[in-house]
Amino acid sequence: MADKDVTSSKARPAQQRLRTLAQAALNADVTVGQVDTLLAGLTETLDDLNNSTDNLDATMERFNATISRIDELAPRLLAVVDRMEAIVDRVERIVGVGEAVVSPIAATESAVRGVVNAVRSRAGL
Repeated sequence: MADKDVTSSKARPAQQRLRTLAQAALNADVTVGQVDTLLAGLTETLDDLNNSTDNLDATMERFNATISRIDELAPRLLAVVDRMEAIVDRVERIVGVGEAVVSPIAATESAVRGVVNAVRSRAGL
């Protein structure tokens, strides 16, 4: 009987070790499954990030092209503004000449009206 007790006591720790190893293997299997799921999600996220980066690159290329066109257009716009300023200067000079020409006429008209009014008032009209 003593031999049975010794044998059974040795068997239990071996069974316990096997159970512990089996549980550890199951836990490792679950952990590997979780890591696989995490990696699959990370792969999807990285694909989305790659697509977003590609779209951003394309947008930046269009933006740079637009800025380049604006840079090319700026000198022409400045030339148009310079021509418009020259036209405005000419119009201002023409208006100034017109005012100078009209000023004596206006003064003469005012003087003639004054004379006509004086004549009317003396004549009693």
